[in-house]
Amino acid sequence: MTNKFLTLLFFFIISFSSGQEKKRAVLKPTKIGFLYNYGTNENFINNDPDYAYDTNTYKLQAFYTLGNWKNLDFELIVQPQVQFLNHQLLNEQFVTPDEENYQDKRTEFTTAKTMNLYAIEFGFAVKKQVTKKLDFVGTVSLGFSIINTRTERIAKGFTFIENFSLGFSHQTYTNSFIYLGSNYGHVSNLNFQKPNNGYNILGLEVGYSYVLN
Repeated sequence: MTNKFLTLLFFFIISFSSGQEKKRAVLKPTKIGFLYNYGTNENFINNDPDYAYDTNTYKLQAFYTLGNWKNLDFELIVQPQVQFLNHQLLNEQFVTPDEENYQDKRTEFTTAKTMNLYAIEFGFAVKKQVTKKLDFVGTVSLGFSIINTRTERIAKGFTFIENFSLGFSHQTYTNSFIYLGSNYGHVSNLNFQKPNNGYNILGLEVGYSYVLN
């Protein structure tokens, strides 16, 4: 995604939710939930042979109703999360001799490592009813995060996360829903630090949510 698109998405979500706050004394979530996602760079879209990377992500979710238009319903999803990452540089030539201490970096980055990423993510979801109890859901998300380990692809510290998800939400009981979907995700820092090659993943996700009274 381009920097311009990310900026527009962020301000659209904030302005949309701010408009709803004016109508309510307190912006109370309509649902709360939990989502698990597994993603990897080894997929048919972007299988980069230079590195191996996968993530196990755990998200808490708060859903806010934004309104509806025609046959579409809109939600804001606030998602604090932690990502447990596995990374290894497979092609040591990715670190070129013109880099400072390149031999030490090659040794460091070709060693398999585990990392953590902590984030708060804002998702703008659009739902379309398929049957009485089944909705098709598309979500575009932007988050702000901290990654605790540097690699050849991204610096330690502040990053952005971006996700695009498609899936289905099924009402199991009166106040309960299960979700099954797939997502395409990206991590980068918009060149605030170097390096900034970033990561791309394709993932599967499953979630559960409960309607608040």
